[in-house]
Amino acid sequence: MIAGFISLTATLVVYILAKRAYSAKKMFWLSPLLVTPAALVVLLIFTHTSYETYNSGGKWLSYMLSPATVAFAIPLYKHYPLIKKHASQILISVLAGAAVAAVSSALMAFVLHLNPQIVYSLVPRSVTTPIAMDVSEWIGGIPTITAVFVILTGILGSAIGPAIIRLFRIKDDVARGVLLGTSAHGAGTSKAFEFSSLAGTVSSVSMIIAALVTLFLTPSVFMMIDPFL
Repeated sequence: MIAGFISLTATLVVYILAKRAYSAKKMFWLSPLLVTPAALVVLLIFTHTSYETYNSGGKWLSYMLSPATVAFAIPLYKHYPLIKKHASQILISVLAGAAVAAVSSALMAFVLHLNPQIVYSLVPRSVTTPIAMDVSEWIGGIPTITAVFVILTGILGSAIGPAIIRLFRIKDDVARGVLLGTSAHGAGTSKAFEFSSLAGTVSSVSMIIAALVTLFLTPSVFMMIDPFL
């Protein structure tokens, strides 16, 4: 009980400090998604703490992921008229992006001759963590490995996304939101809110749609690659 409380407290403290550092200096390598896991790994190694001991407290943060998603309803309500106006563009773009993400993940894993369980863990990497872990377990993957892939995808997407936006001079907040939400889910949505409230709202909608598309698309991808594994 005490070890779990210490683990939970340490995670929150490290995250808050990383968040403050990132707010002061908007640098990619200071991102809380990057700094927090790295700092915790170093801390666990230094204190000789097992993952099981850490997770006795850290797991409560994972449990809070699903209900935390409800918070996206607030900006969604605020920008509902604009979301409704651009609904068709958002839907088509997200459908294409989610399909490419799922299929490309499967093909990449197949080409690299990865272990079947790793392949199944990799397929749902482009959606938010709670759904990705459920899909992974459903098709025979390893949820914890899927969570790692999801985090890596989010970090890379939130880092590369703004560069792509600058490169192609994308000034429309709807387009920015779709790009970041579809490709980098929660991390991308956090980055989208740095552009504007509208971009963040569109990103959260895109993330949710992408998750739903992945839920329906994954069985088809699974059936497509399973005979070759």
